[in-house]
Amino acid sequence: MHPDVKVFSVEENISHFVTPHVTGAAVSDESIFSVCVGGSGEGEHARGCHANMAVPPAYADLGKSAKDIFSKGYASFHFLCFSLVSQEFSTGGSSNTDTGKAAGNLETKYKVKDLGLTLNQKWNTDNVLTNEVTLEDQLASGLKLGLDTSFVPNTGKKSAKLKAGYKRDFMNVGCDIDFDLAGPTIHAAAVLGYEGWLAGYQMAFDTAKSKLAQNNFALGYKAGDFQLHTNVNDGTEFGGSIYQRVNGQLETAVNLSWTAGSNNTRFGIAAKYQLDKDSSVSAKVNNASLVGVGYTQSLRPGVKLTLSALIDAKNFNTGGHKVGMGFELEV
Repeated sequence: MHPDVKVFSVEENISHFVTPHVTGAAVSDESIFSVCVGGSGEGEHARGCHANMAVPPAYADLGKSAKDIFSKGYASFHFLCFSLVSQEFSTGGSSNTDTGKAAGNLETKYKVKDLGLTLNQKWNTDNVLTNEVTLEDQLASGLKLGLDTSFVPNTGKKSAKLKAGYKRDFMNVGCDIDFDLAGPTIHAAAVLGYEGWLAGYQMAFDTAKSKLAQNNFALGYKAGDFQLHTNVNDGTEFGGSIYQRVNGQLETAVNLSWTAGSNNTRFGIAAKYQLDKDSSVSAKVNNASLVGVGYTQSLRPGVKLTLSALIDAKNFNTGGHKVGMGFELEV
């Protein structure tokens, strides 16, 4: 097994661009909710496409295609990062070029495929030890159960989280319970999908205060190369996004969000163009006149270079613009 070695930069300027904030119960879903257009509905391709359509994404992945156009293809500024990844082992590190502060992490993973069991252990330079145990597709097909624990030796702080997720045709639900001395917090999320339409709800209930800490819902639609997503968080934060694949080379996205009782509307447009199989360019701009551009080039198989810049168009002559560079190595 050859490990994947990646050197990359962490995108830290995404906050300048509007991206609807969506969090969800920790239910991972690698399925892609898609809609088949045309065709006779016969054969293996049609059956495979129907299977992909059947399982909707997790709540946290709603609107992901649009968010990726805004976030991917840009190197960050002030941070240099290194990551070594394989199926059973990963390690990473980052260094802030302004402060010189360094951080690192180590993760090991062990799978028992016959039992559907996965064991994860993590450690970082903040001296936080984390253990994760997951059991998938054993008690029932589509059911995933997990237990996460963490321990900070320096302070003695401990935490635990029980996780459960279930996905099947047209449904993806999840529930996490965060245990706290004051009382557990229950996080739950559900997404229903049918013929391209998606509806999701997410909540968090604080048992210590006996009240909802989070109350979000979302609606979406996907047909072919077009995706629409809207969300409302706690009845005060409103957001929406549109994703469109124009052709095989060009992808575009629009994001919009605003807060009730405020005139602060946030708006952004982004695009990615594939120049050829080895290079692509990305661009984005928001209503604050912040312009981001990025260029990614595959220097050779497994080696990618990313160059990017963030330009303040309102104060173009005063400086303050930023540039970034990132490498990605894969062996």
